[in-house]
Amino acid sequence: MAKTGGKGLFAYAVFYLAFLYVPVLFLPLFSFNDSVFIAFPLTGFTTKWYGQMLADGAMLHALGNSLEVGAITAALSTVLGLLAAKALTRYRVPGAPALLAFTALPLFIPDIVLGISLLILLNWAGVPLSLLTVIAGHALICIPFAITVLMSRFEGFDKSLEEASLDLGENGWMTFWRVTFPLALPGIISSLLLTFIVSFDEFLIAYFLAGSEATLPIYIWGQLRFPYKLPAVLALGALILVASAILVVFAEWVRSHGMKERKHTMVGA
Repeated sequence: MAKTGGKGLFAYAVFYLAFLYVPVLFLPLFSFNDSVFIAFPLTGFTTKWYGQMLADGAMLHALGNSLEVGAITAALSTVLGLLAAKALTRYRVPGAPALLAFTALPLFIPDIVLGISLLILLNWAGVPLSLLTVIAGHALICIPFAITVLMSRFEGFDKSLEEASLDLGENGWMTFWRVTFPLALPGIISSLLLTFIVSFDEFLIAYFLAGSEATLPIYIWGQLRFPYKLPAVLALGALILVASAILVVFAEWVRSHGMKERKHTMVGA
């Protein structure tokens, strides 16, 4: 009976992974197809769509906007998440569970509702729409991810290490920089990668808050009306897919490396 259940669970896992990832693999496949039509059978092998992608100034500009927004959002979310995670795990904050739940609230609000609400608020306040408003909107949904990742890292720390640094005459800032920061570094890197990916991929909030500056998801959405431009979009998507896979593997390596360091520190203690 146990073997049957194990085989069923394995078959379900294989089916789930295939359903999730096999369609994605068609992206690089059709990016090398010598036809503007996305259909089988393939007509030939070509790399001209990658050349067309590199020659598309509007696409590269949108890509640069997304990279800029993602990088700034990741840095801002990680800094704020780091401060919040340290406060919630190191000190007795009144109503900490309620504050944590309130911070995570944007994750449970549909993006379209959140985007419209932010648009109304910004228009009422007279704030012009730009990439800065997109960064603010993305930070709203990325900070909860950063807090979650960093809290899981801080909860395994030995507080006596920070106390020993303070007893030896270091101030709070130097203690953080020399003791807390190196121990939290794997969590910080994981937070940066996760929030960057969330921001880079986000469409609805950027659609409402970007104004005249398009991010890459908005640009791709606009190009779906023109079939002859779709192969270049597929080429860019294939490159993004490869880069995302590398980032995910790197993030997992950092996480596992941090877990090994934590176990080593606990054993040594």
